[in-house]
Amino acid sequence: MKRDTTVLLEEKRIFKPDVETVERAHVKNWETEIEKGKNFEAYWEEKAEELEWFEKWDKVLDESNKPFYKWYVNGKINLTYNAVDRWIYTEKRNQVAILYINERGGEEKLTYYELYRQVNKMANGLKNLGVKKGDTVSMYLPMCPELLISMLACAKIGAVHSVVYSGLSVGAFVERMNDANAKILITADGTYRRGKIINLKKISDEALLQCPTIETVIVLQHTGNEINISDLSGREIFYDRFLEGEPAECEPEWMDAEDPLFILYTSGST
Repeated sequence: MKRDTTVLLEEKRIFKPDVETVERAHVKNWETEIEKGKNFEAYWEEKAEELEWFEKWDKVLDESNKPFYKWYVNGKINLTYNAVDRWIYTEKRNQVAILYINERGGEEKLTYYELYRQVNKMANGLKNLGVKKGDTVSMYLPMCPELLISMLACAKIGAVHSVVYSGLSVGAFVERMNDANAKILITADGTYRRGKIINLKKISDEALLQCPTIETVIVLQHTGNEINISDLSGREIFYDRFLEGEPAECEPEWMDAEDPLFILYTSGST
């Protein structure tokens, strides 16, 4: 018997959140929010005021060259400064910014101040490698704090970050590295997936034979001693050693509101 599924496309019920959820929500009254949004330039100007800008914009939206719209014209900002730096001067300084629990049950916490210092060390290290505003840094890493630290460090100095999913094949990896003209690769010895260890270093080694733009490879020892990579090539350096001696202070790059932040390639399934 054939079932009529059209009823599933005509759902009329509304499920409202409970009082406790509403009290915790950032937007407490959606009707008011939707009404405000009808003037979308004023709405997004109000939202942008929640961020800290080095220089305010001249115009919220430039529609003069459609479809190449420009937002917050001539506004200068840095997203890492907004995500991390500005909070170290507040009571959030010692609050947890990253709570990481890995597949094996291990736990790691980083406060805003600790994250700030780690991001600055990585940012300074990248600058010492010659990474500058507009350069691309690719990451082939597990879901770990070092991935977020690397992304934030790139944003702090104006470099574009490109995160490559650590489950992709060598071919897909090569395609993404070369298309982005990546200058630096940050990878790991391996990662855990469903109880098994995936050797990321072996995959990246094979891929890099076809990636001429990569100048330096930073290798995170994520699995401890599970994968032996004691021998590194001349252009490779361990993550911890890379950060040694780097200052924990770094001035943020002033970025235009329209500057690129990252490159994110879709996967086949996407």
